[in-house]
Amino acid sequence: MSSLTIRNLTSRPVELKRYEYHVTVPSLSRGGMTNITHNVTSLFRNATTPAAPPVTDPVSTFVNQDVSTRIEPFRSLQTDVKQPSPNETIRLTFETEGEQHRLDTPTSTSKSTTLEPLVENPRFKYTAVHLLEHSHITLYSSAHLSSWMRSLKDDTPLSALSIPGTHNSPTCHHALPSVRCQATSPPEQLDNGVRFFDIRVQPEVPLDPTKDGLILVHGVFPISLTGNKYMRDLLKEVYTFLDRNPSETVIMSLKREGTGDATDAQLSRILKDHYAGDPNRWFTAPRIPYLGEARGRIVLIRRFGLDDSLKHEWGGAGWGIDAENCADNTPNATCPSGDVCVQDFYEVLETVNIEKKIQYSQEHLERAAKCVCLLPEQDGVPANPPPKQPFYINFLTASNFWKVGCWPEKIAAKLNPAIVDFLCRKHNELGEADSEQAQTVGDGSTGIVVCDWVGYKKNWDLVRCIVGMNAKLEMRERNT
Repeated sequence: MSSLTIRNLTSRPVELKRYEYHVTVPSLSRGGMTNITHNVTSLFRNATTPAAPPVTDPVSTFVNQDVSTRIEPFRSLQTDVKQPSPNETIRLTFETEGEQHRLDTPTSTSKSTTLEPLVENPRFKYTAVHLLEHSHITLYSSAHLSSWMRSLKDDTPLSALSIPGTHNSPTCHHALPSVRCQATSPPEQLDNGVRFFDIRVQPEVPLDPTKDGLILVHGVFPISLTGNKYMRDLLKEVYTFLDRNPSETVIMSLKREGTGDATDAQLSRILKDHYAGDPNRWFTAPRIPYLGEARGRIVLIRRFGLDDSLKHEWGGAGWGIDAENCADNTPNATCPSGDVCVQDFYEVLETVNIEKKIQYSQEHLERAAKCVCLLPEQDGVPANPPPKQPFYINFLTASNFWKVGCWPEKIAAKLNPAIVDFLCRKHNELGEADSEQAQTVGDGSTGIVVCDWVGYKKNWDLVRCIVGMNAKLEMRERNT
């Protein structure tokens, strides 16, 4: 039986203090056999699965061992603890700065588990992902996903963060195959940590500048078979979220799609005149902002050309972060503006090509991880000139309308777990603490990771793993 490897992706050392093995004994309940390690209610908001399920009598404890195994931040360590067999549960007790937390694993679900604090009013909160097939446990700091940006400093460049996103974000409605890309609504996505929206719109009356109608579309199709959905209603939901969570920002990538003869120039005027003209609601400067500039606002990334009148905005620099001429269907390309580096290979015409998509996605994660954010001076004044670290935008999305096995939900069912596995075991891996090959690499950012069908069946593990990758940057900021 293989030994457990534990990876600490938190900003503080953790020490494994104790492990216990338990054999679950079935008990008779209401005429049937039930497992005594049933899940309990989640202890913390946004936990994707319950807290560690209690190991209660009747059980057989056949190993009960005190240890002292220290795991440094962002390190992996192969322990002497054996992977539990199918009829066993292992209880691990970890300690950080005198505070103990307990994990019972595996659970009856593949989702992450919130560790149970063994003290009142704990200072730390942890989440564990147990990859049974690899005998691997990864520990993350448990963020409140509705307001996870509040722990980061105002003068952090937004491009330095690990940011979960969604592709064709509002496509959660009953729609044609390959049009629907999301399992949950935009408000639920925001409440569970998503901070990047990919939006496609069609001007409803482009020739009349007094009309503000923007229909939400995916390609040439409306996003709902029950009637048009509109940009105005989506923005009301985003504004409500930001008003409730002023520490947060939403990056919004906007692109013109749909049918008809509308032009990019017409779309840009509609957006400026009817939607994005309020500087209290929108950040439209043609540069990547610092987090403090973006809090409470929508940051515009434009994938459309500008009307001539908008090219003179911001001292002639233009309007919005420029991603107009990014390469299409590419494994890696930087836009001419230098502000966006994208992976959006989407022509997965056969299911065998999903492995290629996984490879491209992992490679783009590695590019983002190598970056080291230029932190501001200790007096809080941002570095001058501002750091030119682009947004690494990584689309974990692809589809083929003509192949059922290549519809968005089918690809996400393979790609999303593969990326969770990669983030837990390999992303920005430093090696074991005593390894001569262990090197300090980048900040370990994921960049912006754009997902399909995230949150399906309440599983937000991919989002939690992405957000958890901000821990190294938080540690650097704390020590600055």
